Parts: sequence; structure tokens; C-alpha cells
Amino acid sequence: MKKVGYIRVSTNGQNLARQKAALLKYLPEDMIVSDKKSGKDFEREGYSSLKNGIGKLVKGDELYITSLDRLGRNKEETLKELQYYKDNGIRLKVLDIPTTMIDTGETESQSWIIEMINNILIEVLTSLAEQERKTIKERQAEGIKQMPINPKTGKRRSLKTGRDVGRPRATFPDNWDSVYTSWRAGNITAVQAMKDTGLTKPTFYSLVRRYESKEG
Repeated sequence: MKKVGYIRVSTNGQNLARQKAALLKYLPEDMIVSDKKSGKDFEREGYSSLKNGIGKLVKGDELYITSLDRLGRNKEETLKELQYYKDNGIRLKVLDIPTTMIDTGETESQSWIIEMINNILIEVLTSLAEQERKTIKERQAEGIKQMPINPKTGKRRSLKTGRDVGRPRATFPDNWDSVYTSWRAGNITAVQAMKDTGLTKPTFYSLVRRYESKEG
């Protein structure tokens, strides 16, 4: 079994000293891997060495970090990393989560404790990931509501880019008039009309409403 530490800061201007000092209480300096890169993704040289190559952690090994956000800032991706360590039998020890630091020994009868700790961590991160996604969506929706409406398209316009926000407005296919007329006359079904025009159901009926409002 080997013990490895991982420390990270987001930029070269930041200092790793505090994290390193904390981990040195548990393992030697030559067993500490570091990165100076943002935690928004996991494509980092130091971190990647923990999962690939001669430094790869294997079943029974322990990984020490000062806090969960040292793995990454993206909660959803961090959740996947936790699951990876669990699946591969690698114990994660997080200094600011005291329960993960408990030495349970290697007996079979005590292994359930480690399993319980991992499950709690995963459960908490799942909730955080869901809340993060919800908060982001709510903020985006609120931001869009504050944008002015483009009178030409009826869509919200970004003050920053000057462009409409959202998907491009659907256009009428070349065969729309003939297919629409056949459908309204009862000669073909709506399903056939969608097939002939290559449109999805929501888009088809959206164009129907636009077309009929113009005719009216």
C-alpha cells in the first residue's frame, strides 16, 4: 500500500505551501503530487499521473487531499472521480472531513465503515451537483428575462453581443404550402406531413401556428 498526496492551486501566482504543510503531517514530500491549473476539468498533468503510468494508484492505496475542491471545482465531475476511487478500492482521505481520516484497519469486519463514508460523500456531492445545476439554470433564466425583446423577431436580445438569445427560429421548408394544404384538407395525416417536411412534432405545430396567424 502506498500513500500519495495531491495539492492544487488554480494559477502560477498562487502558493501551494499551506496545502503542502498540511499533508506533510501524514506523508513525505516526495509522495506529494501537485498542479497549478484550474479545477474546472481533470486534464491536469499531476492529477493524471495518479490514474495512469508508474504512479497510478491501485487497490489498497490512499490518496490524501486537504479538501474535496482540490480534486475539482465542477461538483458533477468530482462526483465521478469519487466513484472512480470507490470502484478501484482506493481510499480517499480528506483533511477537512474528519471521518475520512479514521483508521479503520484492514479487517473485513471494519470495511463497511469505509464503504459507509464513501457513500455519504457521494450522496452529499450528488445533492450539491443537482443544486449547482438548478442554481445555474435559474440564474440563466433570470438573466434572459432581464434582456430587452427584439421587436423584429420577438426574442430576447443580449445586451453584450447584440444578438438574439436561444435557438435559431425555425424556417418553413420549401414544400410547406403543398404539404400543409394536403394535411388541412385531410388528404394526409399530421404524422405524414411531418415526415414529408422533415420536421419534429413541436416544430411542425409551431410553424402551423405561425403560418395560420399570418393568414388570419
